[in-house]
Amino acid sequence: MTDTAHPTATPTTTATSTATSGDRRPPVLPRATPVETLQVLGGLVVPLLARGVIVRRPAAEALAERFDADARAVRLLQRLRHRHGEGPLRLRLPGRRMVVLLAPQHVHRVLDGTPVPFTAATKEKRAALGHLEPHNVLISSAEERARRRPFHDAVLDSASPVHHAAGPLVRAVVDEADGLLADAAARGELDWDAYVAHWYRAVRRLVLGEGAADDTDLTDDLRRLRAAGNWAFLRPRRRALQRRFWSRLGEHLERAEPGSLAAHAARVPVEPGTDVVQQVVQWLFAFDAAAWSGIRALALVATHPAHAARVQGEVAGRDLAVPQDLPLLRATLLESLRLWPTTPAVLRESVERTRWEGGPMPEATSILTYAPFFHRDAEHLPQADAFDPRLWDERAGGAVAGEWPLVPFSAGPAACPGRNLVLETTSTFLGRLVQGHDVELLGRPRLAPDGPLPGSLDPFTLRFAVRPRDVSR
Repeated sequence: MTDTAHPTATPTTTATSTATSGDRRPPVLPRATPVETLQVLGGLVVPLLARGVIVRRPAAEALAERFDADARAVRLLQRLRHRHGEGPLRLRLPGRRMVVLLAPQHVHRVLDGTPVPFTAATKEKRAALGHLEPHNVLISSAEERARRRPFHDAVLDSASPVHHAAGPLVRAVVDEADGLLADAAARGELDWDAYVAHWYRAVRRLVLGEGAADDTDLTDDLRRLRAAGNWAFLRPRRRALQRRFWSRLGEHLERAEPGSLAAHAARVPVEPGTDVVQQVVQWLFAFDAAAWSGIRALALVATHPAHAARVQGEVAGRDLAVPQDLPLLRATLLESLRLWPTTPAVLRESVERTRWEGGPMPEATSILTYAPFFHRDAEHLPQADAFDPRLWDERAGGAVAGEWPLVPFSAGPAACPGRNLVLETTSTFLGRLVQGHDVELLGRPRLAPDGPLPGSLDPFTLRFAVRPRDVSR
């Protein structure tokens, strides 16, 4: 690991579009050339769409790792920042206004300014998520969001690192981690298929209760709807599948099984129009991304021996079925999400004309924050390509204590309400896997503790050997 330095938010150049003292023309935002726009489309947008914005396509993820797609995209945006300054940088697109953010203060302004003047309910997001959750808070108007968001915050206990009623939730997680360890012992290795099967069984149990533990049809239907969502505008909605999935999910929620999030949801007062079923869809959806970050975090532990020893110390002798904060494992997960964001494109759309240093931004402009650019910007973040969980320690002056935008769960009023619950459950799952076990990453890729980490890491091909620790050594 590298020493933690406080990253600066100073841009490398000054925007070239600002009017000079002798120029009376009003300033305008810098604009990419047609060639640069094609480079952004080919280097960022097309790879994101190919990999799947709602559910990942394994073949495309493998290609992204092979060609280190995210690192290439970061270098492209660095070149554009050198050439055009802070931005926001306008792209030349027919029929659509779009800008890319290149400065940290602009990321904070946009995310802090949600839902007005920058809505999270962009045209693209509404088209994609409309296939599975058209009434979800993520794609709601400002008025609808005000009614729907409190439900999420209340049920998910969003402000608390440890959920107020986490006992049954973490017991389900620990139980499924034990099942995964038994499966790995029988098969001789732990791979993605086994990991996600046990993880999603835990998710169904903690969200909906034991009665949903084996309802793979429910999550399979959700996956089909998410696959349709990858096509956004280009595919008609699968109405019959939607009705079947929502009905099945509604039946589980009506049971309100004690100890589950469904039981907590049944006790929370809701505003008219909340549509509880479609709010819960997002919880099931989001836990998939938690699986990607979790297995990548396991790879980081397996390939960084000094950190693995500290993690072992954190979980040694603990009863992980008792709800608790595991700060080192949480930081490991956050580093996994920084290094390989599960939501690389954070989208907003302006709902009114806004003023910027470089000039005005019109209403109905799509705004792209490419998270890997800020998470992996070595020009401003010395640890960009290294594993350094101290970045997440505010007490040590890590980056989260400063102004640099590390946004694995977005930020501002539309930040993910499940952030703490995801970190709590995933860190518990990982803690159980490594508690009393040594984990070895098999095959490629090799994640060297003393070298730069790849910009892209395919979670679907990760494989591990898991062995009981030899305490005599």
